[in-house]
Amino acid sequence: MTSTERSIAAAEAHSAHNYHPLPVVVATAQGAWVTDVTGRRYLDMLAGYSALNFGHGNRRLLDAAKAQLERVTLTSRAFHHDRFGDFCTQLAALCGMELVLPMNTGAEAVETAVKTARKWGYQVKGVPDGQAKIIVADHNFHGRTTTIVSFSTDPEARAGFGPYTPGFEIVPYGDLTAMEAALDDHTVAVLLEPIQGEAGVLVPPPGYLAGVRELTRSRNVLFIADEIQSGLGRTGRTFACEHEGVVPDMYVLGKALGGGVVPVSAVVSSREVLGVFAPGEHGSTFGGNPLACAVALEVLAMLRTGEFQQQAVELGEHLHSELGLLVGGGAVDAVRGRGLWAGVDINPSRGTGREISERLLARGVLVKDTHGATIRLAPPLVISKEDLDWGLEQLRGVLAG
Repeated sequence: MTSTERSIAAAEAHSAHNYHPLPVVVATAQGAWVTDVTGRRYLDMLAGYSALNFGHGNRRLLDAAKAQLERVTLTSRAFHHDRFGDFCTQLAALCGMELVLPMNTGAEAVETAVKTARKWGYQVKGVPDGQAKIIVADHNFHGRTTTIVSFSTDPEARAGFGPYTPGFEIVPYGDLTAMEAALDDHTVAVLLEPIQGEAGVLVPPPGYLAGVRELTRSRNVLFIADEIQSGLGRTGRTFACEHEGVVPDMYVLGKALGGGVVPVSAVVSSREVLGVFAPGEHGSTFGGNPLACAVALEVLAMLRTGEFQQQAVELGEHLHSELGLLVGGGAVDAVRGRGLWAGVDINPSRGTGREISERLLARGVLVKDTHGATIRLAPPLVISKEDLDWGLEQLRGVLAG
């Protein structure tokens, strides 16, 4: 057996089969490139589903982590530590909000947002206890906990995990009329991805987010924006909501907040909303730990320069221009996205999304399929134009057969 085969065989033998990874075993990585156990290099065009917006092995982030590792890594929230206040202050400022509730993973942050909205609904809005309703969109992906899959429309994520958590209503994504009809006196929040990543990088119709913001404000309902994948520079703005001039009541953040170094997530909102919690009502042993705060503080410093957002704008325009040329030639049916983020619908005559991903792997490019016919492109924001063009050249070669 080769070293690749041995590694994959060990994983297959002793890990639960909850993923179907491509047959590559990464050993090292730098910038937009990874190297496997055989020494072969690959261009990473997925970036950990946007967790690696700043690239692999980013020197600033590694230095911040190493410095903190020598000091203190965990206190739990039983005690204060000297990085926590700065992290909360600076993240709140970046979001234009007042309070931060840090967690670890994206799913934890979404669960926190759900609990916050319900508590706010009962304590502030006056919804009768146990009757709070949250509206979500079909084709959503907010995580895989039992509560979150309860409002998923993806059979793979949902089937076999009931009984399901009540209190959610699903409406079509992008449909303001359906959203308005679903709102009632018991509605405490609308939870949406400004761009649906797992669904294939679906961008809502122009004016949709602004319309949701208007509806929620008029009905005293919280607008929760899940910017775990779309936020922190990916679309060319710090937050994808900014493309419509929308400020939600609550941001849900994760992935890139930890720079691909450590898991960091957070819910960020106003004092009125996050102020509903009392000590003991919600928490996390590792949430807001010193190591996570140190890395996230460096992420926030990098975002404040605006250079990564601008990189996503400039290279994103180039990416979508090049991908647009593929539509209509029989190989690509549609391209969607914003900034350095694209969903590419492959014509069935060229193969499935998985097959295209495997052919790109053979050419030294890493992407991932979703929902059968779609591949997702989300390279690190630090990718060079030359490397991006090389990756697109490999895609054109694969599609040409």
